[in-house]
Amino acid sequence: MWKRIPEQIPHVVIPIVALVVIYLVVRHLLIPSGFGLWGHYRAPSAIQNAELPVKYAGGEACADCHGDIVSAKKTGYHRGVACETCHSAAYDHTQDQEKYKPQINRARPACLICHEYLSSRPTGFPQVVSDSHNALKQCIACHRPHDPKPPTPPKGCDACHASIQRTLALAPHGNLTCTTCHEVPNNHRLSPRGNLAKKPQAREACGKCHAKDSSASKDILRVDMASHGGKYLCWECHYPHMPEAR
Repeated sequence: MWKRIPEQIPHVVIPIVALVVIYLVVRHLLIPSGFGLWGHYRAPSAIQNAELPVKYAGGEACADCHGDIVSAKKTGYHRGVACETCHSAAYDHTQDQEKYKPQINRARPACLICHEYLSSRPTGFPQVVSDSHNALKQCIACHRPHDPKPPTPPKGCDACHASIQRTLALAPHGNLTCTTCHEVPNNHRLSPRGNLAKKPQAREACGKCHAKDSSASKDILRVDMASHGGKYLCWECHYPHMPEAR
């Protein structure tokens, strides 16, 4: 009977059996008891975690005594930030308000954890370069932590788009206002991420100035919009803030 079995079969079966045996041995020796009983974790760890001392009280506990601050925060830019993110763990404070005081960190580095400029952060997220942005002042001198609106809305686009403004200042489009090409909602300067400025979506936006029949200044470069560029949008070849073509 054994002679009838192709010789390739043992070469395949024996390693598979060996791997299964090794897996069962390792599983028995290394995987702790209780693993998988309630889920993909060690069951006793849930009990051990439940026995750890409580450190965080949660936002609802803060609202019991600080309702006015919580109400102001709900309508501010920090509405999604938990109180204990800035004030540290406060469970002990809820048990004895006089003995345990919440942390109130007024130093600039506390705010810069989130607001120091990083290119990886979303466009529109409030960021500053700390070395040049009121470097000698505390952040709370101008911004209320629970509702940190800017003292006055930025008047120019360079407050958030400085790199674009520096490029635009040297470009043929440098004498244009941003709203010449972009539709900017009234609340964009107060809440940029919730009121995004709109970019042109069609070639006609450039054609207003650059089409042959445009009524714009004669010094502006003109093209035949019907044939120039074919199916491509203008900004697929020309960077709008620095259009190199002359």
